[in-house]
Amino acid sequence: MLQGLIDDFQLCFVKNGRWEYLLSGLGVTLEVALAAIVLGLAVGFLVAVVRSTHDKYGHFPVLNFAAKAYLTIIRGTPMVVQLLITYYIILRSVDSKVLIAILAFGINSGAYQAEIIRAGIVSIDPGQMEAGRALGLSYWRTMLRIILPQAVRNVLPALGNEFIVLMKDTSIVGYIALIDLAKGGDIIRSQTYSVYLPYLTVAAIYLALVMTFTWILGKVERYLRSTGADPVHNDS
Repeated sequence: MLQGLIDDFQLCFVKNGRWEYLLSGLGVTLEVALAAIVLGLAVGFLVAVVRSTHDKYGHFPVLNFAAKAYLTIIRGTPMVVQLLITYYIILRSVDSKVLIAILAFGINSGAYQAEIIRAGIVSIDPGQMEAGRALGLSYWRTMLRIILPQAVRNVLPALGNEFIVLMKDTSIVGYIALIDLAKGGDIIRSQTYSVYLPYLTVAAIYLALVMTFTWILGKVERYLRSTGADPVHNDS
């Protein structure tokens, strides 16, 4: 049995350098996930601020309508369908599949991050905004320097979970023929006709990634909890 496992390992990963499929695929997975989460944060912040501002003050009715339509469409359709539409219709002239995947996943993640961040903004005492305005800060400076830093600290666990979900969801990029970690394992399976070792190895790598990012997120949470730093900084 042990010899069979060794032979299977050599066939799947050593022979013809097949381990490179997993290594290069891991790089693609991390590149798409990290870039998409940053894009999603930017989109999420913008949509969350527009939605929360409209709910409280009635400002930006047109932008709020567009934001609600965006949230409804993105959260109401499957990620794989959005990826295919982006690849075959919206960005059909773009050659970079990695860029297409980043944009598709970033826009998708932005919808979920927007609602997470909006919940964080709503959780902040309204007196914080009034205090910032009383100090002479504009609405946007108060939002960026006082409200949002506290909101992000409150919803950091939820944002971390969204990143983990996003990283695992990138396994569908094989639908646009992009070789990520999951697709790399599938290529090894198709070449060797060995099912167990390639897929179990891919699953183990994903598990290791999730555990690593969960550990990092826990460290960041504990640091923010221990510092309790005031989000308002002096300009000097």
